[in-house]
Amino acid sequence: MAEEENLAEQFQFYQQQMQSVMIQKESMMLQDAEVGRALEELKNVNQKNAYKIIGNIMVSKPVEELRKELEEAKESIELSIKSLEKSEERIGAKLKELQGKLKIAGE
Repeated sequence: MAEEENLAEQFQFYQQQMQSVMIQKESMMLQDAEVGRALEELKNVNQKNAYKIIGNIMVSKPVEELRKELEEAKESIELSIKSLEKSEERIGAKLKELQGKLKIAGE
């Protein structure tokens, strides 16, 4: 019975980890979409400068500099999403493994 309880605790732990990873991934995907929209808007700008919000102020910066910053941010976000997807796969595999063990232990 102790082994079954241990497996159940591990399963619950990995479920919580999966939920956390999924929430982080969703947040990163929203950030990615937001940065993508900002990049699209910069494509339509016919000015040399645009504004960036930093804390409580807006700062004028060259459009090309802003575009470069946003592209770097997008790249970083996409890497984070890929990393979270790998974690999601790893945790999912562990959950399946534990689920199988719990099924066997319950019989």
